[in-house]
Amino acid sequence: MTKPFPNQTISTIHYTNPLAINHVSNHIITCLPKTAKQIIVLCIGTDRSTGDSLGPLTGTLLSQKKLKYLNVFGTLVDPVHALNLEHTIKEIYQIYENPFIIAIDASLGRAKSVGKLHSGLGSITPGAAFNKGLPDIGDAFITGIVNISGLMEYSVLQSTRLSLVYEMATKLTTILYHVDRSMNQFSSQKETQLTPNIKINRRYTL
Repeated sequence: MTKPFPNQTISTIHYTNPLAINHVSNHIITCLPKTAKQIIVLCIGTDRSTGDSLGPLTGTLLSQKKLKYLNVFGTLVDPVHALNLEHTIKEIYQIYENPFIIAIDASLGRAKSVGKLHSGLGSITPGAAFNKGLPDIGDAFITGIVNISGLMEYSVLQSTRLSLVYEMATKLTTILYHVDRSMNQFSSQKETQLTPNIKINRRYTL
């Protein structure tokens, strides 16, 4: 879960909006660097909480695609959460030189905002709502509001409907796959040379 959004320009759209895929993917593409970098999709969350599984579920679905440019961290098998986030960040910077990280996470918000996707340039702070003291992460981000914020947020996360989280994760997967496919044309521009996906084998043991 993330803290309230930073003061960057944020794009907002409901995941069921027919324009959501193009809207969010185009916004993320405008956030990408104009120099050669590895693009990391860091999907944050845990499979032990329905509401907080948006990230690892997205990572799992996305890792099943044939990606050319995006490198995925955080799946249902190897989730990235409070216990290993700092280790994962260090690992990313050991494997990749000057990576550009797109952070994916779930969030809580107002009732009328449930289902909305927020994207922007800048970082998020996972676990800030629960005072976990985790570091800011991400050069760009996409977060999805999965339930209502307020009292007893742990219980709210546990009672979040899996159908909603799965539908949002499926839409995020399509958005990010669209980003990966669009980068073929994007990377062909003279001023931009993005680096292809690096295949690595990894698994956490906690």
